[in-house]
Amino acid sequence: MRVVADIPNPNMKVTLLSWNGKYLLKLEKADFEQTYKISEMNVTGDEGAKALLDEEFLEAAMNRFVDMRDAFVSTVRRNG
Repeated sequence: MRVVADIPNPNMKVTLLSWNGKYLLKLEKADFEQTYKISEMNVTGDEGAKALLDEEFLEAAMNRFVDMRDAFVSTVRRNG
């Protein structure tokens, strides 16, 4: 697995990786992580993979991080 790019974002860490014929978009916020796998056949190189990181996608990912945190906090409260 090789790091293709660290993509600046004020809300989360965004890393583009290449591995086994796929690009991986790895998003990290605090203790949570989202990874999206894209076949290299479905995009036109590194720039095509980076282009997927539009404002609408990143906003949806941030909302997902909030949902992940809420679900985890809830389970800790129920079971902790």
